[in-house]
Amino acid sequence: MTIKDITNYIEEIAPLSYAEDFDNVGLLIGNYATKVTGVLVTLDTLEMIVDEAIDKNCNLIVSFHPIIFGGLKKINGNNYVERVVLKAIKNDIAIYAMHTALDNSFVGVNAKICEMLGLKNRQVLIPKQHQLKKLTTYVPNENAEYLRTKLFETGGGNIGNYDECSFNTEGYGTYRGNENSNPVKGTKGELHTEKETFISVIFEKQNESKLLKSLFKNHPYEEVAYDVVSLENSHQHIGMGMVGELESAMNEDDFLNHLKKTMKTDCIRHSKLLGKSIKKVAVLGGAGSFAISNAIAANADIYITSDIKYHEFYLAENKLVIADIGHYESEQFTKNLLVDYLTEKITTFAPALPVGRIILSDKNTNPIYYK
Repeated sequence: MTIKDITNYIEEIAPLSYAEDFDNVGLLIGNYATKVTGVLVTLDTLEMIVDEAIDKNCNLIVSFHPIIFGGLKKINGNNYVERVVLKAIKNDIAIYAMHTALDNSFVGVNAKICEMLGLKNRQVLIPKQHQLKKLTTYVPNENAEYLRTKLFETGGGNIGNYDECSFNTEGYGTYRGNENSNPVKGTKGELHTEKETFISVIFEKQNESKLLKSLFKNHPYEEVAYDVVSLENSHQHIGMGMVGELESAMNEDDFLNHLKKTMKTDCIRHSKLLGKSIKKVAVLGGAGSFAISNAIAANADIYITSDIKYHEFYLAENKLVIADIGHYESEQFTKNLLVDYLTEKITTFAPALPVGRIILSDKNTNPIYYK
């Protein structure tokens, strides 16, 4: 099994196209063709993580946070980033990161927080735009059902909770081939009119290549008439943060105690308590001050995130409680999510990698300490 085999599985739940523009995701160090001896999953890639990978014979580190974020002009070992890169290269250890690609996944970081807290009826807090495209094509009526089915099989027509969505209408197409043409229907040099079906399907942009490949393979015409356009529509299953509901409402103190215990933190910084019950909960793993207004707009009773600054607590405006549980604490279960997912995938579909070679790092990489 190669690194590419592993990353293909990861990108099924966290396509790199989901990542924010500022981010640095994908294979940061290494070669996709390298055969994998073991996979070490971590939240951060530090020197001690590379040492752990060496000790456990893992030549691929799957890290949530990217160790290389900005450009590196020199690699001299003068800081922790350079030392990690040097040590990884010297020991032939690859590093892959997904960061905001997994943040924006419907089954990613925030889904895991919701799972831990027992939240139901989950929805994305800030649906992501520019993730959808639309394919339109024209095909002879008798070929329409077959082509439509093939497009569905490669990701066309998936909209939120629905699949196999398309718009179809019948009409007449005309064409005339030149002396170099080889028309499936009609005769070269003569104008031909054909009863055709107009087919339109929406798809996620990361599926464009395989969707077009399917179109060209399964369309009967020598020259396929089609167009692809980008849509402004937001995607309700891709985006930052989540909002969900508790099975039963809790008072604020009880919920904060539940939050502390579940997220394994002794300290929660929060805005003024409002004396209201907690039922609807918004979450966003990592730094989430930018989504306070979204949590308010979603009518959440509490917003759980991290890295809130002093003045940003005022933004609660007595409309909800803001709870800062810590950056590491909010993302800590992400590596468990990845280990469970990869273990299931590889055990089921790719037994070439020995059982037990997807390893959860036992190192705590939290750089923040509390007294």
